[in-house]
Amino acid sequence: MNNLKLEAALNELLSPHLIKDYCPNGLQVEGKTQVKKIITGVTACQALIERAIEEKADALLVHHGFFWKGEPAEIRGMKFRRIKALIENGINLYAYHLPLDVHPELGNNAKLAQMLELEVIGGLEDGNPRSVAMYGQLDKAITGAELASRLSIGLHREPLHIGDNAPTDIKTVGWCTGGGQDYIDLAAQKGLDAFISGEISERTVHTARELGIHYFAAGHHATERYGVKALGEWLAQEHQFDVTFIDIDNPV
Repeated sequence: MNNLKLEAALNELLSPHLIKDYCPNGLQVEGKTQVKKIITGVTACQALIERAIEEKADALLVHHGFFWKGEPAEIRGMKFRRIKALIENGINLYAYHLPLDVHPELGNNAKLAQMLELEVIGGLEDGNPRSVAMYGQLDKAITGAELASRLSIGLHREPLHIGDNAPTDIKTVGWCTGGGQDYIDLAAQKGLDAFISGEISERTVHTARELGIHYFAAGHHATERYGVKALGEWLAQEHQFDVTFIDIDNPV
C-alpha cells in the first residue's frame, strides 16, 4: 500500500482530528512510497528503530513518536540519530498517541479493560465524549490483592498498590493507561473503589490515602503495549500487511 494511503486508513480508523494532543498524529517521518512490512512497538526509541532496520521494515508504527509539545525544536543528538536512521533506511514512522488511547475497540484503555474483565460504563470526564480516562465495574467485588494479581498476570509486571485507607472490596474501577495518575481525583469524586494508571507521583499516595481509594501504578509501558499491538493486528487482518510487534523492555 502507498504510505500516504496507509496514513489515510489509520486516520479514518482513529480520527485524530477529534482530539487535542501533545504531538502530531499520523505520518511523522516519511520513508519509502510502498509499505508491505510493518514493525509495531510502544516507543520510537533507537533500539526499536534498529530492530525495524534488521527486519527490513518499510514502516514503524508506535504509540510514542516524536515532536512533543514543549520539546526543543532542534534536530540534534538523540533525536537526530533516530531520525537519521529512519531516513537512511527509508522507514516511514507513524505515531498515534491519544487517539490510540481512547479507541473503543483497539485502544490502550479498551485493551486494559478486556484484560481485567471490566465492563466499561463510560468516560471519567463528564461531558467529554473523547475522555482519556474511563470507568467501569467488575462482575463481582474482589480484594485489592486480587486486582493486583490480575494486573501482574496480564501485564507481566508487579503493580505498586496503595490501599491504606481504601475499602476492602473493589467493584467499581477507573483507569487511564500511561501517565494518567492525576485522574485519581475524578475517580474519587465519582465514588469509585479503585483507580489504575501506569505511573505514580509523590502526591498520588497522599491523594489515595486521604480520599479513601485504591491506587494501582501498573507501569506506563506495560499498560500501553496492547493498543499498538492490536492496531498492527487490525492492519494485518484488514489490509494484509506483514506486521510484527516488538516489545522493547522498559521497567517503568
